[in-house]
Amino acid sequence: MENLKLKDFLDYKYLSNLEFSPNGENAGFVVNTTNYDDNNYQSNIWLLNNKTKKYSKLTSLNEERSFLWIDNSTIIFPAARDAKLKEKVSQGEKWTAYYSIDINGGEADKYMQIPLMVTAIKMIDKDNFVLTAKYDNYGINLNEMTGEERTKAIAKLKEEKDYEVLDEIPFWSNGGGFTNQKRNRLYLYNRVSNEVTPLTCEHTVVTYFSYKDGKVLYVGNVFEGKLEQREGIFCYDIASKKTETLLPIDANFRVSYAEFLEDAVICALNDCKEYGMNQNPSFYVIKNGKVELLKKHDTWMINTVGSDCRYGGGKAYRVVNGKLYFPTTVFKDSFLNTIDLAGNETVLTKANGSVDVYDVHGDEILFVGLRGIKLQEIYSLKDGEETQLTSFNENVYTDKKLSIPEKCNFVNDGIEIEGWVLKPVDYDETKTYPAILDIHGGPKTVFGEVFYHEMQVWANMGYFVFFCNPRGGDGRGNAFADIRGKYGTIDYDDLMKFTDVVLEKYPIKADRVGVTGGSYGGFMTNWIIGHTDRFRCAASQRSIANWISKFGTTDIGYYFNADQNASTPWINQEKLWWHSPMKYADKAKTPTLFIHSEEDYRCWLAEGIQMFTALKYHGVEARLCMFRGENHELSRSGKPKHRVRRLEEMTNWFEKYLKD
Repeated sequence: MENLKLKDFLDYKYLSNLEFSPNGENAGFVVNTTNYDDNNYQSNIWLLNNKTKKYSKLTSLNEERSFLWIDNSTIIFPAARDAKLKEKVSQGEKWTAYYSIDINGGEADKYMQIPLMVTAIKMIDKDNFVLTAKYDNYGINLNEMTGEERTKAIAKLKEEKDYEVLDEIPFWSNGGGFTNQKRNRLYLYNRVSNEVTPLTCEHTVVTYFSYKDGKVLYVGNVFEGKLEQREGIFCYDIASKKTETLLPIDANFRVSYAEFLEDAVICALNDCKEYGMNQNPSFYVIKNGKVELLKKHDTWMINTVGSDCRYGGGKAYRVVNGKLYFPTTVFKDSFLNTIDLAGNETVLTKANGSVDVYDVHGDEILFVGLRGIKLQEIYSLKDGEETQLTSFNENVYTDKKLSIPEKCNFVNDGIEIEGWVLKPVDYDETKTYPAILDIHGGPKTVFGEVFYHEMQVWANMGYFVFFCNPRGGDGRGNAFADIRGKYGTIDYDDLMKFTDVVLEKYPIKADRVGVTGGSYGGFMTNWIIGHTDRFRCAASQRSIANWISKFGTTDIGYYFNADQNASTPWINQEKLWWHSPMKYADKAKTPTLFIHSEEDYRCWLAEGIQMFTALKYHGVEARLCMFRGENHELSRSGKPKHRVRRLEEMTNWFEKYLKD
C-alpha cells in the first residue's frame, strides 16, 4: 500500500442525482470527476441496471449534471450543445436546452429549448413541465428582439456590466453573485407551443416546489427592500388557474419544505421562538385549511455530516407509498427516515456515516453514501440490509494507507462531547509527533467518522489530526446547538478541554500543535489565536473577524448576526464587538495563514483582510492567500487547481512551523 497524497482527490469519483426509472428497472445517477488541466469538473450520466446491478456510462460530453426520466427508457438533461444557441446566450439571451437520450442506445436529440435560465424542473407529462427559473426585475429580455432594437439592447447590456445598482438586501449571495432584484420564479412550460406561464409575481422568491395531480405546491416569500427569514406555502391549481394560500407569509414560520402526502400537505416549520433561526423544524400537516402540529422534532431534517469529498447533490425529500422520506443527523451520522400522517417515524439506515442522496422504488432504496472511511459508493437497502453495489472509489480504500478515526470522547461541564483522533499512518508508539486540531464549520454541522481528504493527507504526512463536535453543533437537539450570544465561550472551552485530553492521551509534541477551521471554524481559529498562544501556528479559512462589519457586508449578516449574537450594531453594539476576534487581535502571537475567496459573500474577504492586517500591524507573522473566482465552497467544490493550491498553502504552513 502507498501513502495518500495531496493531489489524490483529483482521481476521486463524486456521485450525485440518483433517480429510479418509473418502473424501477434502472436507476440513473451522475458521476463527477475533476479535470486538472482545464481546471473544471466533468459530469456524465450513468445507468445502474437494478436487476443485474451492473452499471455503465450513458453520456460522455462531460457536462450532464442533472436529468429527468421521461419514461422507462428515456432521459432528458440540460446541455449547451448548440453553437448558435451558445452565441445567443453569450450575448445575453436566456435559454435552457434539454436533450433526450434512449438508455438502450443512440445519440442525444434536442427535446426542448426553454426561453429561461432554468434552476429546477419537474415533469407534468411529456409536453408540460413546472419549473423555476431566474428572473431579473431590472433585466432586458433579448430573446425576441431583432434589428436595431436588439443592437441597442446589447450595447446597453455591455455598458451596464460596469455598474451594480443596489436597492435591497440581500444584494448578493454566496455562489450566486449580485442578486439585487433577481428572483427564483415559478413557471409552467409547454414544449409544443413553447409557451411560458409565470405562476408567481416578479418579487416572489420560490425556495421549494413539488407537483401532484394537476396542482403545484410551492414555498416562497414576496419581498421588496428587505428579505425577511420567513416563507409561506401556496398551492396553484392548473385547471382553475387559481392560487390558494395554505400558510401565509405573515404566520412567521421558516419553511424547510412542503410535500403532498395522501390528501394533505406535510411540511417542516420553525417558528424561531425558543431557539432562534437555527431551531430544528417540526412536522406539521395542512388539511382542510388548518395547519396542525404532527410531531415535534429535535433534529435537523438534513444531512450535516461534513466531508470534503462530495460534488453535486440530489433530492432530499420524497413521498413514496404514503410516507415522507427525509434525512436527519443524529450525533456523528446521518440517517434516512420516514414518517406517516399518524406521526409514526422510522429510522431506515444504520449508524455508519452519511446518506448523501437516495431514491425509493417498491421495497428497495438506493442511496449514495459515505460508509466507514470509504469514499462515496451506491448502496442498496432492502429488508434492513445494506449492500454495496459500486466500486468507483474502492481502490482508495484498498491501495492507500488510511488512518482509522479513534474515539476520544470527554466530559466538559457535565456534558459528553464526541471527539476523534487520527494517528499518523505507520504510527510508532515510541515516537512523538506534531498535531493539527481541525474545527468544523456551521456551527450547526458535525464531524463524523467518514472520509475527510485533508485530514487523511496530514495523517499520511506524519501528523496526529484531532477533531470534535463542541457545543453549537448539530445532531444532539436544540439545546446542545443553541450558542446564541455565547460564541467563543462554551464552544471555545470545549475545544481547549479536548486539546488537553488529546495531548495527555497521545504522544504529541505540545509545542508542535497547529489549528485550522473554516467558516465558523475560521471564526474559532481567529478567536483562539487571540485567547491563547498554545498553538504553534494557525490556518484560518473563510473566517469571521468582526461581527459588526459582517452584519453589513455579507449575504446573511443582517439576520444571522442579529440572531446568533442577540445584538445588532445599534442594539448592544458592545456585545457584537466582545464576540469579535478583532477585539483580541492585539493579543495574538500565533503565526497565522488566512485562506479566503474573493467571491465569498457568506464570510466576505474583508473579514480575512481585517485579521491579517491586525496581525501584521502588531508584528505577528501572517500570510493571506486570496482565490479569485471562488466562493465559500472553495474547499469542497472549488476549481481543482484552486483546491490543490489551498491545501498546499495550508500544508506548507504546517510543515514550516510544526516540523523540526
